[in-house]
Amino acid sequence: MIVIGLGTVWILDGLEVTIVGNVAGRIAEEGSGLDISSAQITGMAAALYVAGACSGALFFGWLTDRYGRKKLFMVTLVVYLAATALTALSFETWWFFLFRFLTGFGIGGEYAAINSAIDELIPSRYRGRVDLIINGSYWLGAIGGALLSIVMLDTDIFPKDLGWRLSFGLGVVLGLVILLVRRHVPESPRWQFIHGQGEKADALVSSAEREIEKEKGEKLPPPAGEITIHQRKSIGFGLIAKTVFRGYPRRAVLGLSLFVGQAFLYNAITFGFGTILITFFDVPTGSTGYYFAVIAAGNFCGPLLLGPLFDTVGRRIMISSTYLLSGILLFGTAYLFDRGSLTATTMTVCWCVVLFFASAGASSAYLTVSEIFPMETRAMAIAFFYAIGTAAGGISGPLLFANLTESGVVGDTVLAFQIGAGLMCAAGLVAAFLAVKAERRSLEDIAEPLSVVHGGSAGPADPAGPADPAGTPGTGTTGA
Repeated sequence: MIVIGLGTVWILDGLEVTIVGNVAGRIAEEGSGLDISSAQITGMAAALYVAGACSGALFFGWLTDRYGRKKLFMVTLVVYLAATALTALSFETWWFFLFRFLTGFGIGGEYAAINSAIDELIPSRYRGRVDLIINGSYWLGAIGGALLSIVMLDTDIFPKDLGWRLSFGLGVVLGLVILLVRRHVPESPRWQFIHGQGEKADALVSSAEREIEKEKGEKLPPPAGEITIHQRKSIGFGLIAKTVFRGYPRRAVLGLSLFVGQAFLYNAITFGFGTILITFFDVPTGSTGYYFAVIAAGNFCGPLLLGPLFDTVGRRIMISSTYLLSGILLFGTAYLFDRGSLTATTMTVCWCVVLFFASAGASSAYLTVSEIFPMETRAMAIAFFYAIGTAAGGISGPLLFANLTESGVVGDTVLAFQIGAGLMCAAGLVAAFLAVKAERRSLEDIAEPLSVVHGGSAGPADPAGPADPAGTPGTGTTGA
């Protein structure tokens, strides 16, 4: 229930990005109902979508740490649904741009709320593989979006001004189904305990333990230890920033490096892959979905097959190697493309191999920032690194890439490939030195909560925090 209810957000995001990339050529055609160019869709609209995601991540990330995971992952999904529905009704270019921004605003909020909830609800032994596979499910949405665009862009079935609108409408239908499942996903007991809701947290965990003991027919082992925390309702931005940048500067550099590298590669290429096929290989507008479905399958297989290694071989080796391998392979693809050695099919095969490794690496970026900072800052840390990294690579990437691919000059596109490859390699080298050995360790062991009480006073946090529900400063002890 947790994996389906929370993980499916990436399916929505994959559906959104892929649909836009594949219908860009059709919307730009005369008779689509919008006066807009393909470059505006893969450039400006894509950049606005990413800008919305960055803004939404920061805004909803702050609310998530303050008001809880569950409330916010319901709100953010509703924002996404409304904005996507209104995108389908676009009648002017400005309307399309506006609601692409708001769709991204909802998706960005989802990233902060969902990643923090997943890591706080999944056992440490399996946290790496589950997180990677859930993040990798983005590509299941991409496969659906690619195949869906083939049907929706068939003018024998739907007219030019209707098919692309229905593509967005089906995203809304999928989101409504996810909303129904998500209503039953529990709040994070870690968040409840720290925010003065210890009884609710204990009831939730006890219920889960009783159910598992009944299924297994044996008693679960006792907690490995316990910690005492100072319960509080909120933590200010100042303490969060101080904790992340002064308390964990090496981890901050790691998070930024991973996000910038993967954001440029993915936001630049996935928004513009259909344009590359049309411009350089004369692939018909309605057929780009077939090619994209293939590379999307490669992207999903990466986290699925490599995910378990992040829990066994370890984070440092796997994060650095996936980034470096994808960068090196992308340099090779750029070389072959520059020589004119590739066809639409072999280009797709090259991308499939590159993204097999890149997808596992990109998913590990979300895993990394969601587990290496203290509990109280988790959603904001995810939001911050996602926003900064994506703003650097995900906004500039589509804008730059749209201009380079639209030129029709092979050398321009090769340059874009090389920039993406260089950033992935650089991030891989940073990970080789700075990645945290977080495999099979509890979140509290990786980064001590700010609210931990040492010798009668809360650690890094201000002991005179907000009152608990009874009106007096509270402390609580929980099994670690």
